[in-house]
Amino acid sequence: MNKFVNSSKEKFNILQKTFIADSVGRYMIFSLLLAMIILPILHIYPSEDSFFYINGYTISLLGKYLCFALLALSLDLVWGYTGILSLGHGAFFGLGGYMMGMHLMREIGDRGVYGNPDLPDFMVFLNWKELPWFWNGFDTFYFACLMVVFIPGILAFIFAALAFGSRVSGVYFSIITQALVFTLMLAFFQNDFGFGGNNGLTDFKDILGKDISSKETRGWLFASSALMLILGYLICRLIITSKVGNILVGIRDKENRMRFLGYNTTQYKVIIFTISAILAGVAGSLYVPQVGIINPGEFSPIKSIEIVVWVALGGRGFLYGAVIGAIVVNVLKSFLTIMSPEIWIFFLGLIFILVTIYLPNGLTELKSLIKKLYAKK
Repeated sequence: MNKFVNSSKEKFNILQKTFIADSVGRYMIFSLLLAMIILPILHIYPSEDSFFYINGYTISLLGKYLCFALLALSLDLVWGYTGILSLGHGAFFGLGGYMMGMHLMREIGDRGVYGNPDLPDFMVFLNWKELPWFWNGFDTFYFACLMVVFIPGILAFIFAALAFGSRVSGVYFSIITQALVFTLMLAFFQNDFGFGGNNGLTDFKDILGKDISSKETRGWLFASSALMLILGYLICRLIITSKVGNILVGIRDKENRMRFLGYNTTQYKVIIFTISAILAGVAGSLYVPQVGIINPGEFSPIKSIEIVVWVALGGRGFLYGAVIGAIVVNVLKSFLTIMSPEIWIFFLGLIFILVTIYLPNGLTELKSLIKKLYAKK
């Protein structure tokens, strides 16, 4: 009897959680749709002295937050629902950013400092005589978009196939993902690697033939970021509410049991990790034209750990929690680094400790905590 009651309660909790996630997700999508229409309009059309005018810095900053939200969403798909803690997701974000950055560098043409129509400025400075073979094709926007998906995806597929095929999991998998992102950082720092070395790629001029710093382009980039976040959320939601989602949760909770039942858990983990990496790459490709630069610092291991903090603070295993966590943490970071840059990292650590103690499910549990405190009074 007790087993039946416990089973019924567990099913009720799952249904309740799913209903809440659906309703919050709908509100989030509706808010993003409004934002992608209203905010670009308020940036493009009002005069700069108007109360309703949103300046270029603000619209780009908000667009950056949305890119980070998509990045956090990609990690929540593998960590929150499959139990795969990746401490190297910044690798795929950075690769997607570099693919778009390479296209934007080719768009500069002869308008660079050295006026070379074929070679980016850093290659001219380093006395390169011809364009490396792996830069070919990036003069086309659609080829660059294909590479944004293909390069992070193929790297994730090979890496996951080798790791999961060897039954690497848990903390050991987290460690080798850190090794992956650190290796990429060291490689991209090299001048002879062909990606700008320490300075990275910058000084972009155009995207799709439009001035990258114009109001219209900034508005379009913000709207594109919001749209991709919506699509990313819907893709993740479609996966986790399907039979595949149930299998992923089963792998997270009892992988050996799922393997005993006949499921090829390695195959599922490789596929979901690859999808997650592609989403991270897309986030990186939208991030670069809005901030105007991509350098090896994006591969820093500490940045990958920050992504984990976003998801943990927002609430892993909810999808919308990852979005909330990424936006809230980065908004706080923007304000606190202006006020006092040196206290930001301590403040982040304090938030993480408090949320871990009082909100195990992240900010998604804040409402229930407030109700409990109010009930005690």
